[in-house]
Amino acid sequence: MASLGELVKVIAQSLVNDPDSVEVKEIQGEHSIIIELKVAPEDTGKVIGKQGRTAKAIRTIVRTAAIKQNKKVMVEII
Repeated sequence: MASLGELVKVIAQSLVNDPDSVEVKEIQGEHSIIIELKVAPEDTGKVIGKQGRTAKAIRTIVRTAAIKQNKKVMVEII
């Protein structure tokens, strides 16, 4: 099974103009996972979307995938 970080990376790469600049850092905790997503400055708006809708959708997809692992996930766009 692919990691949640890889899922975020695939989604982000499909949204941005510069897919090579997408960086994902996954920080594992005992009961939670923090995923840090970093994209090129000019692509930040594409990942966040209007009124944060795209970012919210990414977080929803990842949280749903994390339910199978019994973990809480937080996606941070930096």
